[in-house]
Amino acid sequence: MKPPPPELAAWLQNFNELLADLERQGFVDTPETAREGLARLTAGLVSEVPEIAFVTDAQAEGPAGAVPLRIYHPEPDEDFYLPDAMTDEAIQMLRDLRAHDPDKPFFLYYATGAVHAPHHTKPADRAKYRGRYMGGWEKVRNARYERQLKMGLIDKQFKLSKRESGNWDSLSQEKKETADLTMAVYAAMIDRMDQNIGKILDKVKELGEEENTLVLFCADNGGSSEMVRIGGSGEIGTLTRWTSVGGAWANVSNTPFRKYKNYSHEGGISSPLVAYWPKVIKGQGTIVRKPGHLIDFMATFVDITGAKYPKTFDGRRIVPMQGQSLLPIFEGKKIAERKPVFWQWSRGKAVRKGHWKLVSHGGDWELYDMNVDRTETTDLAAKNPKVVKELSLLWEAWYTDCYGKAPQAKKT
Repeated sequence: MKPPPPELAAWLQNFNELLADLERQGFVDTPETAREGLARLTAGLVSEVPEIAFVTDAQAEGPAGAVPLRIYHPEPDEDFYLPDAMTDEAIQMLRDLRAHDPDKPFFLYYATGAVHAPHHTKPADRAKYRGRYMGGWEKVRNARYERQLKMGLIDKQFKLSKRESGNWDSLSQEKKETADLTMAVYAAMIDRMDQNIGKILDKVKELGEEENTLVLFCADNGGSSEMVRIGGSGEIGTLTRWTSVGGAWANVSNTPFRKYKNYSHEGGISSPLVAYWPKVIKGQGTIVRKPGHLIDFMATFVDITGAKYPKTFDGRRIVPMQGQSLLPIFEGKKIAERKPVFWQWSRGKAVRKGHWKLVSHGGDWELYDMNVDRTETTDLAAKNPKVVKELSLLWEAWYTDCYGKAPQAKKT
C-alpha cells in the first residue's frame, strides 16, 4: 500500500493533536483502537481508521452526541475533488438506471459536502471570489439584506437583527485579506456546488425527464460559527489547511437572522427550500411563506407516489410518519394551519405553533411573533406568560415522547 502523500501525513498529525486536545477537554471519546489506527494511518500503514466517537457540538458542556468518523483518501491525484466525484457518480447512476430500465421511477439523494468543513476548493474557483469581501462583515451583510428586500425574499417589516461581528476597520490589512480569502473559499464551494447541481439537472433533461421530476434543494441548518483549529500549512482552501469561517462570516451567511447552526433561533434552523417540478408547479418563481420542516419530505413523497408508510420494520415498531405533505402547496392549493413543530439539539430548543415561536439556548424561554418579527428582535415572553406556559408544556410533552423521559430542569 502506498503511504499517504507528505502533505496528508502532516494534516493527519495535526488531526491527531486536535483529538488529543479535545479528549483532554472532555469533548471527545476516542477508543484506544482508534488512536492506534490514527497513528498507523499517519505513518502510512493503513488507508482507513477504526470508528472514532467525535463531538458534534464543540460548544456543548462536556461529552456530547457523537458520530462515527472515518478518514478516507484516494490515490494522490491533484485533480480529485470530492464534490465533483460525487456528481460524476450521481450522473453515472442515472445513466446506468436508464440503460437497464427506461421506465423505473428513481429517487436520488445528492448530499454534497459543501459547505461543510473542511473548506477545500479548486484554485480557479476561489480565485473568482478573492477581494469580494474586503468591504467587511457589516457592509456585506447590509448589502445582502437590501437585496433580499428588493427581491421580495423577506417582508419589509422584518428588521435586520443586530450584527454579531467585531469592527472590521480595527483589523490589520493582513487580517482583512485573510478574512476575505476565508469567505472566498466558502463562496467557491457554493459556486462549485451550483455547477455540479447544474450537471445533474442537465442529465435529467437529457434523459427527457425534466418535466415530471421533482427537485428539492435544501440545507440542513444555518451557517456555522464553530471554529476548528487544526492548523496545517499552505494557503487557506487547500488540502493541508482547515480554516473555519467563524462567527462573523456565519452571521453574514445567516442574514437577516440571529445566531447560527446549533441554535434553534432562525439563524440556526431556517433554510430556504427550492422546489422545481414543471409538470405540477405552475407558479414558477412564487415565494411561499408557510412554515415547513424536513420531516415533511417523507409525507410529501408518500403522498406523491401513493406509497403506504409501514408501521413496523424488521419486526420492530417504528415511529409513525411525521410531518405533512407539501404536494398541495406545489399544486397551488390552500392548506390548513399545521400542527406544532418542535426542535431540540444540544442546548437549543424551540416550538412553533401558528405565528408563535418559543425558543431557548440553555437559558430562559424567549417568545416571538413570526408574523411580524421573523428575525427575533423583540422578545414577548414577559408580556405573554400564558403563551409561554402553553408552548413550553407542548415542548416538554414532545421531548418526553421522543426520549422516553422528561427533560431535565434547568439548573439554578
